[in-house]
Amino acid sequence: MDLKYDFIVIGGGTAGCAAAYTAGISGYKTLLLEKKIHLGGTITSGLVIPVMKSGENQINTEFYNALTAELKSVGGQITYQNNQGWFNPELCKCALDSLMQKANVDVLFNAHIQDVIIDNRLIKKIIISKEILSVYNDKLQNEKKELSVNIEARYVIDTTGNCEIGKLCNCEFLEEKYQPQSLRFIMGGVDTDAFGKWISALDSDRDVTTVERIDGVTHLSTACTWDKEWALKPLFDKAVRDGILKDEDRNYFQVFTIAGMPSCIAFNCPRIISNSGSLDIFETSKGLTEARKSIFRLANFCKKYLKGFENAYISNIADELGIRVSGRIKGRYVYTIDDLKSGKTFENPVLISNYPVDVHSSDKNASELQKVRDYQLPAESLISADIDNLFIAGRCISADFLSQAALRVQASCFSMGEGIVKYIKKRGI
Repeated sequence: MDLKYDFIVIGGGTAGCAAAYTAGISGYKTLLLEKKIHLGGTITSGLVIPVMKSGENQINTEFYNALTAELKSVGGQITYQNNQGWFNPELCKCALDSLMQKANVDVLFNAHIQDVIIDNRLIKKIIISKEILSVYNDKLQNEKKELSVNIEARYVIDTTGNCEIGKLCNCEFLEEKYQPQSLRFIMGGVDTDAFGKWISALDSDRDVTTVERIDGVTHLSTACTWDKEWALKPLFDKAVRDGILKDEDRNYFQVFTIAGMPSCIAFNCPRIISNSGSLDIFETSKGLTEARKSIFRLANFCKKYLKGFENAYISNIADELGIRVSGRIKGRYVYTIDDLKSGKTFENPVLISNYPVDVHSSDKNASELQKVRDYQLPAESLISADIDNLFIAGRCISADFLSQAALRVQASCFSMGEGIVKYIKKRGI
């Protein structure tokens, strides 16, 4: 069984959805392959909400705006503190399905990439499994049924986050260096009105704690880490002394309300410091187990020490790790921290952002958050140096460690996915 497309986009996360949607509405025959049963990646599977604001001069934002409008139409979006990216992760699954249909994008879920066929520096075919469950393969083989599908494409965009297609193509990668991972969760049954009043009185720093009423619903955000003297720090210290928390549980704590879920709070924690941050399955498995233990402790802490959480409960734990950095491919241009900090301009920018250089650390007083002015990322950092029709968008782009720490956020990934398709269309590669 053979299929032919103009674009194959592999990975239905933030960058992948933006790329597929942009290709589809541009009139290209487009296929989006996703290994899970829904789209959204970090937003849905990872519960990474809200989308962080990345400046006033962003480009390639048509997909982001379309997703915002689609979510708003179903009650899954609000604009908070001048940031439109406050999304509902469950409704986002439905909104993304709708957008792909509107753009005439074919989507295959449960898609497993078996191999790639390369000839003369070009990907000729992507080979995927036809069946979901390999346990039936022997039976299907005996019945002489086809077990794979060959798909041809002019352009292949790897938005898997870990650059899985780049690995299959034996592309050159940049040096490996990692940041701690996170495992997010949500608590339901929170009295957000009570918590909002309490936390705004406790913490007067409006760069850390904000509370706002939107359409009669309280929305808020607050944070605490073990690096600084935050307003919540005495409560965390007491909880450690009382045996409610372990010392490492307080290394990073950040919470947000959720659009369309008025009694729920989303947690950007725990930050996993028990492993190196690599994708080695032995390390990630141990990290996941420890993270879920930490989630249980953090939930009990909130119920005991935070006003409004008395009747709260854990309602959802992310089904994928929050991975900040993984393998990064070598592209036609390797973007550097000097490029970013100098605000270097390029002929073919795919994004403009001012999101800071955000490096998480497992050690106390070692994390970094460096504010920067507007910077650009060139399309050439999204083009493989080894395969002429392989493009990359998302956290695995051709950038050094420090610049990637600013570029990895969702708003920038939206722009990358959209921008690389527009670059291909403009250049007629």
